[in-house]
Amino acid sequence: MPPFLATNLRWLAAGFLLLFCGCFGQTFVVALSGGAIRREFGLSDGAFGALYAGVTLASALALAGIGGLIDRWPAQRVVSLAGILLAAGAAGLGLSPNLPVLASSLFLLRLAGQGLMLQTAYTLLGRWFSAERGRAVSLAALGLNAGQACLPLGFVAAAGILGWRGAWLGIAGLLLVVALPLARHLVRRERVPAETARSGQPAGATRAQVLADPSFYGLLAAMLPPSFISNTLFFHQVHLAESRGWSPDVIAAAFPPYAVATFVFLLVAGRLVDRFSALALLPLYLVPFGLACLILGGVSAPWAAFAFMLLYGVTDGISLTLFGALWPEVYGTRHLGAIRGAIVAIMVLGTALGPVLSGLLIDAGVPFSGSSPGWAPIASPSPESCCWSGAASSGLCAGAASRSCDRPRRLPLGPSHRLGQVTAWARPRTAGRDPVPGSRRGACRG
Repeated sequence: MPPFLATNLRWLAAGFLLLFCGCFGQTFVVALSGGAIRREFGLSDGAFGALYAGVTLASALALAGIGGLIDRWPAQRVVSLAGILLAAGAAGLGLSPNLPVLASSLFLLRLAGQGLMLQTAYTLLGRWFSAERGRAVSLAALGLNAGQACLPLGFVAAAGILGWRGAWLGIAGLLLVVALPLARHLVRRERVPAETARSGQPAGATRAQVLADPSFYGLLAAMLPPSFISNTLFFHQVHLAESRGWSPDVIAAAFPPYAVATFVFLLVAGRLVDRFSALALLPLYLVPFGLACLILGGVSAPWAAFAFMLLYGVTDGISLTLFGALWPEVYGTRHLGAIRGAIVAIMVLGTALGPVLSGLLIDAGVPFSGSSPGWAPIASPSPESCCWSGAASSGLCAGAASRSCDRPRRLPLGPSHRLGQVTAWARPRTAGRDPVPGSRRGACRG
């Protein structure tokens, strides 16, 4: 690990910083201002949920259109665009005098934070690394882990001193003065895997080919449950705490244990992905999250929040690595930005429904906490559900892999990895640097 860090610190730090900054547009940070926003603008839970879902859906559609910019633009230009949009959203939220400005600011936060920042970071990591992509993604994804551990308590402390509006104005200033210049400096140099330099361009399917592949939708469905459920819970965390009689700081205090679990399983998942492939982990990673949903739905004591966050951290640590490693492993890197734009848009379209539906249920008098067990069958730890999930995921991977053998090897249109084997077109999984003679861009094998 130390030689890998020393050799690739610049690129790992770039991914870390982009993913950390993306947290400012994530639901778990935005929702910390949810109670104040509802009071100041006279919104019910359902109305605010509908507004948030609307801007999230709009940002998803916008991301689908601009996601391919990272395939065509220099990294510095895309990072600048994402940073400026995110800072504008934070400043607009802090200054918002009316609902139109509030909605526009939330749209920019979601587009740049949840969308473009993460899209750029994961696409660059997938393009920069091949043989040790799992390790690289897991280390850079610690930026999300750090944000989830520090930002909730940090925002609560800043809002206590500056008010919620002042806290968002401070975030905008930090992004423009500190984060954006540093991120631009880190992404200035490209890292090119050796096989990409030798072939002249990376291999990969186009977005149209991916969307036409039936296996794509099965893989996408396997990645959806954690973001859908956690997005809903984090958005309504204030109401959840109030309905359980918990202190407002209980859920915020449960983020550090979550961050520890995520940290550990990020690193574990990175090594497992490099050894076995991302596809091999799909049948297993949802089990802890299913148990977490059952605990949160059935236990009203404050420790349930800590147990939920701890178990969710296990699944989320693996999920963060899978989300960065799965798609380039399956579909290559040549059009990875456009493919990721479509993936994130589809996932956001799904997750946006959670807050609005649960908000309407809250307005109708349905206890929010009672709906948690209903989600558990999606990732249930019961033997029947685990067997079903494992069999479906394994069958999907095996079927897609067999179909890929009949396709042109220069266009990897489906999963290529079998356990312990790599097909002819897949990138080699060897470690270390491999400078390519004549290359002026620092090509590396890893």
